[in-house]
Amino acid sequence: MTDPQSLTRILVCLVAGIAAIVLLTARFRVHAFFALIIACVMVGVGIGLPLNAVLTIVKDGFGNILKSLGLLIVLGTTLGVILEHTGCTRVMAKTILKIVGEKYAPLAMSLTGFIVGLPIFCDSGYIVLSGLNRSLAKTTGLSLAVMSTSLATGLYAVHCMIPPHPGAAAAAGIIGVDTGKLMVTGILVAIPVMIIGYLWANYAGRNAQEKVLEEVDVIDQYQKLPSVAQAFMPVVIPILLIALKSFFVIEPGTSGRWMNLLLSTGDPVIALAIGVLLACIALPSFKKDVLAPLLQEGAEKAGGILVIIGAGGAFGAVLAAAKIGTHLSSALQLASMGILFPFLLTFILKTAQGSSTVAIITAASIVLPLLHTLGLDTDKGHLLCVLSMGAGSMMISHANDAYFWVIAKFSGLEMKTMLKVYSLATVWMGLTALAMVYLLSYLL
Repeated sequence: MTDPQSLTRILVCLVAGIAAIVLLTARFRVHAFFALIIACVMVGVGIGLPLNAVLTIVKDGFGNILKSLGLLIVLGTTLGVILEHTGCTRVMAKTILKIVGEKYAPLAMSLTGFIVGLPIFCDSGYIVLSGLNRSLAKTTGLSLAVMSTSLATGLYAVHCMIPPHPGAAAAAGIIGVDTGKLMVTGILVAIPVMIIGYLWANYAGRNAQEKVLEEVDVIDQYQKLPSVAQAFMPVVIPILLIALKSFFVIEPGTSGRWMNLLLSTGDPVIALAIGVLLACIALPSFKKDVLAPLLQEGAEKAGGILVIIGAGGAFGAVLAAAKIGTHLSSALQLASMGILFPFLLTFILKTAQGSSTVAIITAASIVLPLLHTLGLDTDKGHLLCVLSMGAGSMMISHANDAYFWVIAKFSGLEMKTMLKVYSLATVWMGLTALAMVYLLSYLL
């Protein structure tokens, strides 16, 4: 039986830790790494652990999560940087537009956002494609609110659900989910989510008022753009390899050497490394003044993400040491909530402090010790749990979300329009993703 005083103390410390994360990141704009580490110390010391024990737990949690995710994040970030700088993203956008037709330009931008967003973070992808998006809006006469929200929601659908994006990747590492299976099932969930975002953009954005911006297109760094094959291969081939590895089950010793070699390339780290090599083909040369800056940029961008993920792992380790799961399991009736609980928890954290990444990492740390009570302590349950947290991390994107302001700045949409069209789109997207997770719970 749980001591009520002990439970009250733990809950107060947990709430104080979460409040500190929200307040520091949203109000004082403190980097998420420092906010999470401060929360670790607050919770650990608050529940009565010695400071040196808390520091040891923090170091172990930090190292363990990076051990499983470090290479994945670095390679995924580097792939995105190379695709941006070589013009592959623009080639993909123009190819999709040519196939779909200018009549369905919003759908083309949504599809482009979905594909480009697989390896590229949503804010970077939006900035890169914003010039082309505005140019299409002017050419077709379509509302910029429709075009911008279509592109933004296409990027956002995959950003919240699929590794190597940091939130999903970190949750997979904390909860213990096969990254390859999460990527493939995450794509299946993200497709209808993207469609809902596109449909809402068309419905709510047609009559929206907007500023008239000068047409500013993205300038190509290199004069020669890559071919269509060069643009798509770095994204498509790694996904196919990961899908093959995740769902082509072969008993050990029953397959030949070549089949084993092929399946080994489906490891997410190897698959992304292959994607990086394929992306490099689009470079004008492999001289150090061309390749080296891109690799350096990829590594530097990954560093900022890795410290946040590491701090999230440390926070999870402190919560595990506090045995919060044991105390909450005996005091609260969570068994009937299942995948709804991680969704609601992530949704509240996302709405409160703005960052999808911080929301899902914090939620994963809290949910981990509760998996058994929630009835999710199986491989299938772990996968559904991470997907439901990804769904919760979509909503609600509003004025405390950096991505919200990236869209507003590069599209010229006013606050009222952004809230009516884009923010509401994230609500429907999150609910659609949750519905898809429930559907998968019956099909898997």
